[in-house]
Amino acid sequence: MKSLGEELPTGFLGRSARIVQLRAQIERIGAGRAPVLIQGESGTGKEVVARSLFNANPRGQFVPIDCGSMVGPLMESELFGHTRHAFTGAGETKRGLLELANGGTAFFDEIGDLPLELQVKLLRVLQEREFRPVGSLQRIRIDVRIVAATHRNLEREVAGGNFREDLFHRLNVIRLTLPPLRERKEDIPLLIERFLAHPGTRYTITNEAMDAMLRYDWPGNIRELKNCIDRMMALNTGPLLHFADLPSNVIYHVRSGSGNEVVAAAAGVGMARSIALPGPVISLNGVVPLVELERRAIEHALKQTRGDRTEAALLLGIGRTTLYRKIKEYQMAEN
Repeated sequence: MKSLGEELPTGFLGRSARIVQLRAQIERIGAGRAPVLIQGESGTGKEVVARSLFNANPRGQFVPIDCGSMVGPLMESELFGHTRHAFTGAGETKRGLLELANGGTAFFDEIGDLPLELQVKLLRVLQEREFRPVGSLQRIRIDVRIVAATHRNLEREVAGGNFREDLFHRLNVIRLTLPPLRERKEDIPLLIERFLAHPGTRYTITNEAMDAMLRYDWPGNIRELKNCIDRMMALNTGPLLHFADLPSNVIYHVRSGSGNEVVAAAAGVGMARSIALPGPVISLNGVVPLVELERRAIEHALKQTRGDRTEAALLLGIGRTTLYRKIKEYQMAEN
């Protein structure tokens, strides 16, 4: 069996106390078979945790079950299987997802979305270790570890009548709570380093871009951070990834709190240093349009370099081709 460190998924990279504690918890409980409830916001890596628990004691198969898709007349069949001719269209016997997981781990992703009628049947699986396929009179004995995950507050769902209290207590034998990325920002540089490590490519994040990413709260958590890095690499030939390459929501977040001194990339062009733009900046309802900041930053850089576009590009921290394109886009006069 591999150690957790050898197969460490991206979501567990970091030196923050919360992640160190989480890794230790997985090491302790991974070899057992008790039900585990994983709670955390979307994008925090709940399935990664579930797979890590399975990999700590890889018996049978790991079968993910998307509870959000368990709707409609065939949802019971999808979970428990059915016999031939059990209903219209059932031309042959089908094994359900739980039977496929027999001997292994069934991962119920977003368990809070499971319809109440299926919650009753899942409760019986946990209590009796058996189930009956649709249309069958025979019960199937099962040995499966149940790992469930949700972004919902299940105690609140129970109080609201949307989740069965008895099922909640059956699932909540061991609970793991995943921290959002905004509460472990010291881990962001390590995560970025991992996401940048693509074979045959070599990218580096500028200090201004890194500073912005540390200031942003990442409501989509690790998933959003990875998508951000993938986007930056897709749109930039490198080797430097600048503030201007960040998604607009990250740029806006930093710009909205930057004041009249425009931080490099807040001007939208990924400058390698801060440039205080001279004169007042006209705003609408307190919000300065990003294109105006970008245009003025380019004008100021060209003025400082007496029209030398190569030097201006270096000052702004962007490539010459990008600068030429921006000059043309804003129809700036030749210097």
